[in-house]
Amino acid sequence: MRILTTIQEMRLACRQARHNAGADSSLALVPTMGAIHQGHLSLVEAAREECDVVAASIFVNPLQFGPTEDFARYPRTFDDDCAKFSAAGVDLLFAPAPEEMYPAGATTFVEVAKLSERLDGASRPGHFRGVATVVNKLFHIVSPDVAFFGQKDASQVAVLQAMVRDLNLPIRIAVCPIVREADGLAMSSRNRYLSPEQRTQALALCRALRHVEERIHQGETSAAILRAAAAEELSREPALRLDYIEIVDPNTLEPATSVVAGTLIALAAWVGETRLIDNLRVALAP
Repeated sequence: MRILTTIQEMRLACRQARHNAGADSSLALVPTMGAIHQGHLSLVEAAREECDVVAASIFVNPLQFGPTEDFARYPRTFDDDCAKFSAAGVDLLFAPAPEEMYPAGATTFVEVAKLSERLDGASRPGHFRGVATVVNKLFHIVSPDVAFFGQKDASQVAVLQAMVRDLNLPIRIAVCPIVREADGLAMSSRNRYLSPEQRTQALALCRALRHVEERIHQGETSAAILRAAAAEELSREPALRLDYIEIVDPNTLEPATSVVAGTLIALAAWVGETRLIDNLRVALAP
């Protein structure tokens, strides 16, 4: 695995890798902020299966953190991350410094209107402007054919799909399933913040989603009733502070009145000082 730290080096390395792989070769990108876990590695596995060349990035993007958020303490485990990526089959790793991505005086940003203000965007103003800006820059640096993201970040997926569509970028967004711990907790780099007690409390998120899924399988279709059922289940864990429970169209993130196949049921809650998200897509039409 080659590690590149400048934009010029990464662009050249991607062009060389494509040339070496052949005229019809395809290149995948797996963007991350590091603190690599099995969820990230599942994206690499999917990229490896589909594309000839796999590039990944590690960049803790300051633009997507609010002033009171965890940018300074976000886990940074670069050497361990490199070992995991190399073992998983990543060919090129882009690991730039902030000043490489955002040169002094930079004043250009990418913002996906409306979508960026829903779900996580409503709770974290400016977050998706930072996400869209850095991902757009990565797309222009790497020029991938396919970019791989996790379903856990469902609102991010919707924002980036809209950006790709609206800017006519020749890139396909591949969305991979949520990877969970054995007990159901969605894998997240921020799980590292949790104490053993808080980790047990965090299981309320996946329990609430499972409860809603059971109600759907029993024939319930009302979004209002299902949302109330999720809220009731979460209330059984008083240590949680609920951020939101939403039942929405997965593409527009606008509220749904009833669930159909593909409807997104998303929630976010604080466990201690750690904000966690989880979601499910309705698999079958009721």
